[in-house]
Amino acid sequence: MTAAPRPWALLAELTHGCPLHCPYCSNPLELVRRSRELSTAEWTEVMRRAGEFGVVHTHLSGGEPLLRRDLAEIVTAAESAEIYTQLVTSGVGLDEARLADLIAAGLRSVQLSLQHADPAASDRIAGYRSFAAKERAAALVRKAGLPLGINVVLHRDNLDALDAIIQRGLDWGADRIELANTQFYGWALRNRDALLPSRDQLARARETVEHRRQRLDGTVDLVWVVPDYFDGVAKPCMGGWGAVSLTVAPDGTALPCPAAASLPDLAPPNVRDHTLEWIWDHSTAFNRYRGEEWMREPCRTCSRRAEDFGGCRCQAYALTGDAARTDPACALAPEHGVIRALTDTGQRAGARAPARTGGYVYRKPGGG
Repeated sequence: MTAAPRPWALLAELTHGCPLHCPYCSNPLELVRRSRELSTAEWTEVMRRAGEFGVVHTHLSGGEPLLRRDLAEIVTAAESAEIYTQLVTSGVGLDEARLADLIAAGLRSVQLSLQHADPAASDRIAGYRSFAAKERAAALVRKAGLPLGINVVLHRDNLDALDAIIQRGLDWGADRIELANTQFYGWALRNRDALLPSRDQLARARETVEHRRQRLDGTVDLVWVVPDYFDGVAKPCMGGWGAVSLTVAPDGTALPCPAAASLPDLAPPNVRDHTLEWIWDHSTAFNRYRGEEWMREPCRTCSRRAEDFGGCRCQAYALTGDAARTDPACALAPEHGVIRALTDTGQRAGARAPARTGGYVYRKPGGG
């Protein structure tokens, strides 16, 4: 078996515990309990080995990573391994003293989630009163001089407020605003009927983004993550299966992408049992959909197979029950009609105003 190129990125899911209950949460439906999480020493070893393996960037994520009392120690471990650290947070629990400790430990940047520009709508979507904490956290990060990114998951309930959301990010001093259309895995798949936008909403949103980009003229990085269901083109998920990054879940499970835990018969390895090198090079889970040998038609002979890698394996499984099939997001996929039926339904539903009471199945509190 030929060794794959070394990964450069690590998504460290430190905990599934989170005060927010976002209906589009990408965490699995079965959350890892706090008692099963990797210890401080185990995360320190993960960072050491990741640095030796060539990883240069880590997202410290969750859940809410600030729930880990040893977060500063984990940051120190990453810094010692010469890994750039970005905290991905809701902002809840970030005060001046905590941020100072993290910066002293080596924290390099912060990515803050935002659900809506309107405080009440943001709190409703999050299922928790968190907007005020987010605003305070943004101010603290800017005062400390760290780069600040704002991450917004877009859906039917907030797309029409996109210009106000962008403005809120600018007012908070963001260097980068990522506008990520909902990926329908985990809790988002459970809430797809309530989250799926209309084509008209997306068209207006694209226009808003382009207009804002022209006005900003590159002063702020405005990223638009295209929606899976609407363009007829499969995205190169994670830059290819087991190609550039790996995920370590709170209990040490190693995954080629955050959503891969949903795939049956994957048997993902655990960092408690194997080195990152063995996991990356030799585990069945990381080699299952690498390259092109696993592909069926139409992917096998498609001219885009080296660009989109057959699309998303988790989405193929979610929509067809078979992770090896062509991602139905692709217009060439035999099951593309499944996507079209969903978006046509979303078009009809989108003609109505989003329900202001939500109608979501909220993410459960994690890490009990």
